[in-house]
Amino acid sequence: GAPSCSGSRSLPFEFERGRSESSGDEDDDEDDEEEEVEEEMEGDTGARFGTHDGELDSDDDRERMINLAELTPYILCSICKGYFIDATTITECLHTFCKSCIVRHFYYSNRCPKCNIVVHQTQPLYNIRLDRQLQDIVYKLVVNLEEREKKQMHDFYKERGLEVPKPAVPQPVPPSRGRPRKVLGSVFRIPPELDISILLEFIGANGGTGNFKPLEKKFVRVSGEATIGHVEKFLRRKMDLDPACQVDIICGDHLLEHYQTLREIRQVIGESAVQDGLLVLHYGLVVSPL
Repeated sequence: GAPSCSGSRSLPFEFERGRSESSGDEDDDEDDEEEEVEEEMEGDTGARFGTHDGELDSDDDRERMINLAELTPYILCSICKGYFIDATTITECLHTFCKSCIVRHFYYSNRCPKCNIVVHQTQPLYNIRLDRQLQDIVYKLVVNLEEREKKQMHDFYKERGLEVPKPAVPQPVPPSRGRPRKVLGSVFRIPPELDISILLEFIGANGGTGNFKPLEKKFVRVSGEATIGHVEKFLRRKMDLDPACQVDIICGDHLLEHYQTLREIRQVIGESAVQDGLLVLHYGLVVSPL
């Protein structure tokens, strides 16, 4: 090319080159810093993901040993303070206990021992279910717990000369041929223990106590072994009665006593106390004057 052209632009070119060189030096410094940061990030990749050389952990490396003490609060019965044995859950509140512990508790109470909710007014044992999955987890977590429990049960029955119960083995379901048959049946079956249906009729209160309201649901099905005392407790709880309020329960012309069972009342009084298959009980309230 013509030297005059390059010579005529020599100064501007040198100036531009100087700028480019100076900026290039700065860019080089920035590039060096960026490279250092990238190297640090690449070096930290393994640390951030718990690996070396940027490789992910295998499944075995990611496993963490857990102390049994961390899981203990979730597998202990709050009644006996021991590990769950035959883990049984209350369906109303989903709290779990040993089967023997919760059954023994329901002999004298119908409330959950943990949250105090009413499990069932008369038969709380109907609202509990075995939790086999939780029990399997407990047996796998606590070493030799299942073997020790089986040995204790075996020794218990042998010492008393009883036959050791055999574990229930699920029966195989035979293969069905053709289209499966639908099993027709009642969705809800009333337990045979609840053999008495009662009708609770309110006969009013004495003068000046008209704030009492009768039960919204006056039809109740209970066990024939329930006593008039149980019926009175049921009425007091449902109507939120004051202890000073007296509850009289009458069947026909008979004023009933606390110790009498519903089955005895039905047998003694007979069909005159029954209406459409229901044992009719009238209850009245008497408030003592202050």
